Amino acid sequence: MPALYIIRYHSFYSQHREGAYSHVMNEHDHKLFEWVKKFNPYDLYTKSPISPNVNELRPYYEDLAAKYLPDTIAF
Repeated sequence: MPALYIIRYHSFYSQHREGAYSHVMNEHDHKLFEWVKKFNPYDLYTKSPISPNVNELRPYYEDLAAKYLPDTIAF
């Protein structure tokens, strides 16, 4: 599943930049790592030296949660 692969390898910079581990990756890894590369530009904001303003972002994410998640989540 690409999403789980992205979560696991999104900070694997030695592979992102230099391809340092390509020699130990199989065809399946190379295929899924393409998803990691596509995700990478959207992950960069998390590395900013300036913390996001939570009060400004909260309404946006609350609206998304209300739109896509049920009122109660069962565990």
